Amino acid sequence: MKATIVGATGYGGLELMRILNNHPYINIHSVVSNSYAGKDVKDVYPHLSGANLPVLAAMNMENLEDGADIVFFATPSGVSKEYIPQLIEKGIKCIDLSGDFRLTSPAVYEQWYMHPSASQDYLNKAVYGLSEMNEKVIEGAQLIANPGCFPTASLLAMIPIVKTGWIDENSIIIDGKTGVSGAGRGVSLGTHFSETNENVKAYKLGKHQHIPEMEQVLSDIVSKPIQLTFSSHLVPMTRGILCTIYMKLTETVTLEMVVSMYKEFYRNRPFVRIRTDGTYPSTKEVYGSNYCDIGFALDVRTNQLIIVSVIDNVMKGAAGQAVQNVNIMMGWTETTGLELSPLYP
Repeated sequence: MKATIVGATGYGGLELMRILNNHPYINIHSVVSNSYAGKDVKDVYPHLSGANLPVLAAMNMENLEDGADIVFFATPSGVSKEYIPQLIEKGIKCIDLSGDFRLTSPAVYEQWYMHPSASQDYLNKAVYGLSEMNEKVIEGAQLIANPGCFPTASLLAMIPIVKTGWIDENSIIIDGKTGVSGAGRGVSLGTHFSETNENVKAYKLGKHQHIPEMEQVLSDIVSKPIQLTFSSHLVPMTRGILCTIYMKLTETVTLEMVVSMYKEFYRNRPFVRIRTDGTYPSTKEVYGSNYCDIGFALDVRTNQLIIVSVIDNVMKGAAGQAVQNVNIMMGWTETTGLELSPLYP
């Protein structure tokens, strides 16, 4: 397939170039970046000097549709919805890494993202690309809404237990921590070195745009509304997400029962790794990879299940899952181009 990457000089687009440059079935046909149009990729990112990549093109429909079989949008929210409908009508497949097509309700999108939504027709066409959960509908899809980074880590950790009915669905609390790359490459005071180094700070408490995304997925699973509490924190590291999730148990279960259930649930899912030895995963253990590692604790005193889930926000939380979705969409082996061991230390 010939692929176009839009937003190629952001962190998500950069990671897509790294993966797709070695993918056996996808050729990087064009790379689009309004801020660096006309430049060679190596002039923006010298570490890619050895890669055979096209010159960065300007953002317009002619460049997006010219010869592409699939277009990846690694753009801020509000951009892809202006272009994807036209590409879909021309039969071009699209993977959207922004939030423009994740929510099924335009009103909910506008409430949380604070700008106009895509039309309902195209929201209905979009398939939510949580790879491990939606494989059947991803197969043959034309438009995939790639999940957010926090929802990927949290939903993979929550969905199996929510499906059992062992917990109080409205007791869920998610404590999320992310590295600075999650804010993108743009310069801002909030991600300035002297503001983030040796500092941890909470942000968007009760207002994060990933809240309705997680509630939408979980509500669909149990066929009733679910509300959860999500707190996000910025920590002084480049990559990684760690979510610690708390939920009240409504059934008498053991830790062994929980671990056994999760191992069976993800038995054929190569990118989800379940801890069985009572240890908890850390972000370094998935750094640079497409893995999601999940560990568990059972607080008998408070009758709470505690789940720890970690991903690399730029990989499993963005570009890696996007390529995983293309592999599923096209009927290729799910791990194609993604068999990357984590970087350690």
